[in-house]
Amino acid sequence: MKLKELVAPLRFQANGITENPVVHSLEMDSRKVTEGTAFFCVKGYTVDGHDYAKQAEERGAVAIIAERPLPVSVPVIIVSDTKRAMAQLACHFYDNPTKKLKLIGVTGTNGKTTVTHLLEQIMQDDGKKTGLIGTMYTKIGNEQYETRNTTPESLTLQQLFAEMVEAGVDRAMMEVSSHALHQGRVRGCDFDVAVFTNLTPDHLDYHDTLDAYLYAKGLLFAQLGNTFSDKVAVLNADDAASQELARMTAATVVTYGIKEQADVKATDIRISASGTSFRLTAFNEEVTVSMRLIGMFSVYNALAAATAALVLGEPLEKIKASLEQVKGVAGRFETVDEGQDYTVIVDYAHTPDSLENILKTVREFAKKDMIAIVGCGGDRDRTKRPVMARIAVDYASKAIFTSDNPRSEEPAAIIADMVTGVEEGTYEVILDREEAIKRAVAEAEAGDIVIIAGKGHETYQILNGKTIHFDDREVARRAIKERMSSC
Repeated sequence: MKLKELVAPLRFQANGITENPVVHSLEMDSRKVTEGTAFFCVKGYTVDGHDYAKQAEERGAVAIIAERPLPVSVPVIIVSDTKRAMAQLACHFYDNPTKKLKLIGVTGTNGKTTVTHLLEQIMQDDGKKTGLIGTMYTKIGNEQYETRNTTPESLTLQQLFAEMVEAGVDRAMMEVSSHALHQGRVRGCDFDVAVFTNLTPDHLDYHDTLDAYLYAKGLLFAQLGNTFSDKVAVLNADDAASQELARMTAATVVTYGIKEQADVKATDIRISASGTSFRLTAFNEEVTVSMRLIGMFSVYNALAAATAALVLGEPLEKIKASLEQVKGVAGRFETVDEGQDYTVIVDYAHTPDSLENILKTVREFAKKDMIAIVGCGGDRDRTKRPVMARIAVDYASKAIFTSDNPRSEEPAAIIADMVTGVEEGTYEVILDREEAIKRAVAEAEAGDIVIIAGKGHETYQILNGKTIHFDDREVARRAIKERMSSC
């Protein structure tokens, strides 16, 4: 594509381009620039892409899109907002790939990863080729790639969707974070279905208030468009925030729930240590679902996925079959089993609501003691720290507070924030996360349940700006084996 054609969507811009080189690729990372690249100078939290324009030119960039004049010899297209222009030009360059597949966006405080994975299972079981973008990874068909953010930047997204179209993907599922919505990363994404899971306090260090957090989530539903098309908003009838989200969208609203009246509803719910069963009623059809996923939150996730699948035309019986064969999602209520006589569960619960859900669920079937290992991330919302500590103490027989990605903060300072919410003597502090896990495993007796919360699928710890390998599941497995070998 020639440069003038690339920038044609930038209406009302006096670019004054005289040169018209061929643009072979788009990049916002100067290290990835090759001959024929158009480079976007994006201002980030720690670096400013404008400072790397010269490096991009030296690596072969044939044009620079920036917010100010730059001392380079290639054409500089000056725009008022580089991120906005990047989303627009990426859609144009890659020929609007999301218009060529069915795109499902899932947003909410908790459940996004599980819902997208359940949808992936349902679609694949019905013979659809799928794409998935989320917290754990990006997948195109069965090929898996690393993802840095829950929702990547707009340029990366359009590149990924173009690859999906090239690979013949029919359905794409994407976790859509509040940060991504607020920062415009999903501009240009043509969502067919938008799903809302729930809203509980989180990311208030970024959004400041719960209302602002809800507004950010609401952008996904507002961006479905203002005409009466075939787009659908799937909302949780049991969450009060859904009423506001319904007002934000012109799309058809379809609801799911357990307590309130809903289009898709679960009743006769039975939860055990081995799984969950419920009656699923949807648009005058009814089936009984018996799945291996455990807990009331799992029922909500299953309902969200089932509703999204239904509005895309998937038969209820096939949805039932898919839900029943899902074994689980990595790091979500994942057991670490080496044949020990106590249970070890690793879960991603890192918000007050998700932590309470997991501990409450375990409490319902625990026959003996629960040992909960809980930490809070550094450089993140401090208001949830004492709340999570109190939840751990209230539900668990023993609470151990430890580190969970302290980042630039001192682990002891994070713990100090946590313990303001609980009485002294109701918890134990072990700053080293590995030692905390070892202690819990060493103290667990037959029939006890150890819950390691916060990191789930993550395979790293961030300490003083350094990222080290750390996997709760690996550490727990080693601790179990060491204890067994010493007996």
